[in-house]
Amino acid sequence: MRKVNLAVVGATGMVGRTFLKVLEERDFAYENLYLFASAKSAGEKVICKGKEYIVEELTEASFDRPIDIALFSAGGDISKIFAPIAASKGVTVVDNSSAWRMDENVPLVVPEVNPQDISWNKGIIANPNCSTIQAVVSLKPLHESYGIKRIIYSTYQSVSGTGVKGVVDLEEGLKGNDLMAAYPHPIANNCLPHIDVFQENGYTKEEMKMILETQKILGDYDLKITATTVRVPIVNCHSESINVELEKAFELKEIVELLGQSPGIVVQDDPSSNLYPLARTAAGTDEVYVGRIRRDFSVENGLNLWVVADNIRKGAATNAIQIAELLIKGLQ
Repeated sequence: MRKVNLAVVGATGMVGRTFLKVLEERDFAYENLYLFASAKSAGEKVICKGKEYIVEELTEASFDRPIDIALFSAGGDISKIFAPIAASKGVTVVDNSSAWRMDENVPLVVPEVNPQDISWNKGIIANPNCSTIQAVVSLKPLHESYGIKRIIYSTYQSVSGTGVKGVVDLEEGLKGNDLMAAYPHPIANNCLPHIDVFQENGYTKEEMKMILETQKILGDYDLKITATTVRVPIVNCHSESINVELEKAFELKEIVELLGQSPGIVVQDDPSSNLYPLARTAAGTDEVYVGRIRRDFSVENGLNLWVVADNIRKGAATNAIQIAELLIKGLQ
């Protein structure tokens, strides 16, 4: 694999630090690594692959050097300004914010699902929403083999999806201090059916992200989808109940075998042994875990799945780095 010059924007944030950890774990081959963050974080020292790097302040001149790929995780406002600047200077940006996901000129990519879409990028590739990524990894093989008629998402999302503030809210809340810096209600010992802002149609922005992003990634804008997203009091990993109505009849055994053979999926489905995906066991890993695979008898060709993944790794950092790895193969 050819070595490239790589940049990380938002290097000191939760996802940014996970970028560095995953780069190290996967022994990602880069020649030079440049780390950028806000003026507040500039000057911090960070270790990656045993080497110390000094974080630089992100400016319009940051990309006036030979950089092949930039991994962005600094928020949508920063991405809207700096991703086009980087792209104009020949850098391919893999952006983890929501800024570019629904732009028709920007591919929205999950490597196990639609890697071919990378080929038509114009300098920016969007990393999907964390809850969408794990869902479509499990749905792609079903859509290809049986056709999906309708999807009902019910999610149970960890506080790390909100960043450091969400984690602090939970930790302090469990001590009896309800800070509510991240949420409108206490998250400790609570479940909030409210992720991101409410829209005029009654859905939250997170719910609409899952609906629209799933359609774009699977390339099927006629797909009928509804979603309810819930923030739950755990630190890491998102869990999802996914109800699917398929176009074709199926045998349950075939579904289990299909999912077990699909890239990025680990099937954990043995109720007799209390084996099913859990947030505690998915944490720190890159796979999407699928279990509680069972027929929904209320509709024809109905199927229920329980899907769990680490939202900071596969739901953000690892997915972006997998995209970067595919980009490098194309550069060779």
